[in-house]
Amino acid sequence: MLLYNLRMKTSLLQRVVCLLMIYVLLVPQSWATCGGGGGGGMGGMGGGSSQQTYMVPWKLITPQEPVKEGLAVYWFPTGKQEVEKSSLRESRTLQLYSQQCVTMGIVDVQSALGQKYVPDGKLPVAVLVQADGTVVNKLENTKGKLKVGDLEKLLESEMKKRESAVKEKMEAAKAKAKAGDNQSAIAELKQVVEQKCMFPGKAKDAVKELKKLGVTDLNAEAMPDGPNFDAAASAKIQKTMTMGLMAENAANYTLAQKYYTSAHNLDPNDPTPLRYLGELYRHYTGEWDKARTTFNAILAMPADPLSRAVALHGLGKMTIHEGDFKKGLGLMEASTQEFPLALAYRNLAVYWNSEGDKVKADEYTRKALALDPKEPFNLIFAAAFMAGNGHGDEALKIAKENEAILCASYNLAAIYAQLGQKEKALSLLKRHFFEYERYQSVRSKEMMEARVDAVFASLYKDPQFIALTSGADGRLPLPGMGSKPAGN
Repeated sequence: MLLYNLRMKTSLLQRVVCLLMIYVLLVPQSWATCGGGGGGGMGGMGGGSSQQTYMVPWKLITPQEPVKEGLAVYWFPTGKQEVEKSSLRESRTLQLYSQQCVTMGIVDVQSALGQKYVPDGKLPVAVLVQADGTVVNKLENTKGKLKVGDLEKLLESEMKKRESAVKEKMEAAKAKAKAGDNQSAIAELKQVVEQKCMFPGKAKDAVKELKKLGVTDLNAEAMPDGPNFDAAASAKIQKTMTMGLMAENAANYTLAQKYYTSAHNLDPNDPTPLRYLGELYRHYTGEWDKARTTFNAILAMPADPLSRAVALHGLGKMTIHEGDFKKGLGLMEASTQEFPLALAYRNLAVYWNSEGDKVKADEYTRKALALDPKEPFNLIFAAAFMAGNGHGDEALKIAKENEAILCASYNLAAIYAQLGQKEKALSLLKRHFFEYERYQSVRSKEMMEARVDAVFASLYKDPQFIALTSGADGRLPLPGMGSKPAGN
């Protein structure tokens, strides 16, 4: 079980890290995603003092999961330390290309793919390949490092080359149509439409040309334009997003919303501002109608795996709270299949803990910790489960060491509640509801979830607890009536 039977020679944090069999290299660290239960906000990935808004959605690539279309960037790092510090972790350019059929993958050099593409074992290196496995280009390291600017240029060059070829096919098709060879023109234009994932703008133009030739079974409006890659525009968008994240970290959610909305207006085809907006609406302001509209907009557009995962998780959380447990659970599970998020794993752990399935709760807690074992919220979250599984001393030590973390008040309260320290638990819950939370619409949801959360079972009938949570919105069923809550 999680964190159990470890020998203590160093700090408790080191004990947590040592237990993890594998540190998952492919996922950007989540920093501090805080809030009730499983956490949230900051675009679903956190941000903290790093102010990283455009995290590249690197995914682990194995021979069993080959790239099916488009291109793939295979990054072969030297190890954990490089992944943690590499400039390749943040890039608006790389993130946007990941929504245009360019897979961003980390590959173990010892794997079959590693042996195929880096037989000399010289690391780090990045390889650009086609879906059929053909090597397109390769980026060697400079003094032992890969530079994000070099990788951006390499990928941009290849994409522009391919876009130019698509443009030439379009012009050739127009020429054939003008010469009266409509059938050949239609055939070539349809080939352009097939490139809609990589070149949505060109595909949209091809649909319009096809309509002129009588082909009307294709919907150009359903094909959005591609995102704006212009360097000046990109710099402005990134600056605006950074200002938004700074405002969010300072709990100025109105200002954060203003900046995120501005960034979205600068490029409506960039899903990242929408991701931050959706999480702000869901987690901080409780404007779930806006959150749902925003998340659905992400899922309806070409979006990177990270943005899709955050949208699916957000919809799942809200769906569970509104009573459709099976559908909500399915959405959260779909989120982890899109891209692994500590946020989704934590909330799945809460769900199964409240269902009484300790094995699944432990499994998802492990997965959340593996993504970032040094992140305090992950550690406190794990301790909340330790407290209910016979390891109260260890959980209490973690709680005391991290009690100053305001946004972790809910899970800190959960630790004390399970250890029978009612007054301390109620004090921390009060801090969560009335100091951390700023909006009544969110507070009422958090109170309702606390009323049905298994970690507060010892307080269900306590008059003080009932009074403290009297503002609950009443959406989730009470214990004994099929409750299946998940943390916010």
